[in-house]
Amino acid sequence: MKKILTLVFVSVLGGALTLSAYKVFLEPEASITTTEPQQEQTTYLPTSFNNTNLLNSASVPNFVNAAEETVHAVVHVKNTAVVSAPTTMQDYFYGRRSQKAQVGTGSGVIINKNGYIITNNHVIAGAKELSITTNDNKIYQATLIGTDPKTDIALLKIEADEDLPYITFGDSDMAKIGEWVLAVGNPFNLTSTVTAGIISAKSRDLSGQNYQSFIQTDAAVNPGNSGGALVNSNGELIGINTAISSQTGSYIGYSFAVPSNIARKVVEDIMEFGIVQNGILGVSGISLNGKSSEELDVNLTEGFYVGAVEAQSGAEQAGIKKGDIITKIDNVRISKFADLTGYLSTKRPDDVVNVMVLRDNSEKAIPVTLSKFEILTTEFLDIQVKNISKDIKEQYQIDHGVLVTKSDNYWLYQKIGLNKGYIITDINDIQINSIDDISILKKKYGNALDKNIEKISIINTRGQKQSFIFR
Repeated sequence: MKKILTLVFVSVLGGALTLSAYKVFLEPEASITTTEPQQEQTTYLPTSFNNTNLLNSASVPNFVNAAEETVHAVVHVKNTAVVSAPTTMQDYFYGRRSQKAQVGTGSGVIINKNGYIITNNHVIAGAKELSITTNDNKIYQATLIGTDPKTDIALLKIEADEDLPYITFGDSDMAKIGEWVLAVGNPFNLTSTVTAGIISAKSRDLSGQNYQSFIQTDAAVNPGNSGGALVNSNGELIGINTAISSQTGSYIGYSFAVPSNIARKVVEDIMEFGIVQNGILGVSGISLNGKSSEELDVNLTEGFYVGAVEAQSGAEQAGIKKGDIITKIDNVRISKFADLTGYLSTKRPDDVVNVMVLRDNSEKAIPVTLSKFEILTTEFLDIQVKNISKDIKEQYQIDHGVLVTKSDNYWLYQKIGLNKGYIITDINDIQINSIDDISILKKKYGNALDKNIEKISIINTRGQKQSFIFR
């Protein structure tokens, strides 16, 4: 009997536990009372999971073909330079300097069958000897044809007995953000290395001075990749890998390439003229954004606001005015100054470009013949001057003069306070209409110009007109 009672008690206890567990864990949540407000019902948006494009091999970039077409045209560049420096404690003590060879390496791209190679200027800077190793391990001595430090581009040439594999130039202006690209080069002396990524941004300026226009990519680029190829999925050259942004010195996701249109124009100029020919629009101003647009009281937050027009430049002669907003140039969208300078870097003096400007709330297309940079400024007496614009002439109510843009002449500074921003109107009672008149004086007096100045008339930065006689 005692066992029966015990069994009944255990059964009742088990049933109670089971009922309690059901109440706590299994009973629907709707029966639980809460003081929190009722949550708004979730709205589900229609989504397509039909990723048929991923299954279509024609829509996927063929990295194999692009790599095969480019890897044989990317070379290893070895730069042997001779540096002079102390090498022992005795050298430091006695101030002696010993010469020793210093070797640097990078990459280069063969751009035609005759052996012309494009690379970075910083890869070959200071070279005493340049050695090229091709992908099939042949070694050639290279000749430096020319360089352009501003764009960091250099052109080399090797002599081979056979036609060399090369990469054809693509149109970097047509490259799109998000487009697949390959970086081909020799990082850390690991020859024939190919990495993949996408174009992350265009017209990227790393200098902060608005004259660079890099393609940014997340394809892995490391030391040794400099001068190598950035190619699209068709194997066309769209950039020359140049720089990385890193706190460690190695790749962390940001690499930059000179656009192929700029690189091609630089090497063509070097081949034809020996130097780079720069075409200048002749405007200065500010890139529009939320802050600058508010300060200028304009509605646009993209574009380039023209703050001044250079005298006798193509822009002035074509009728571009202060206050115009440049929105396009040859159908290339201009959202900031780097877009403008990047495109103009592909042009030469006397090229005609179509500039779309916004003026008085209406767009106007203006054809502009680009000027030569050299005609806009000149130097004399350790002073750099340039022609004055119509705006400055109207501001100071003058019809002639040249503007001082730089002055290293301490004597004239001490005598008359001549400094940047001053306007020189007359020298020796000769009216100075433009820098051409300065050039005439330079030819007339040569190096003795400073000794032959008897009188100079200026307008200082406060707008005061003054004349000084030197006896």
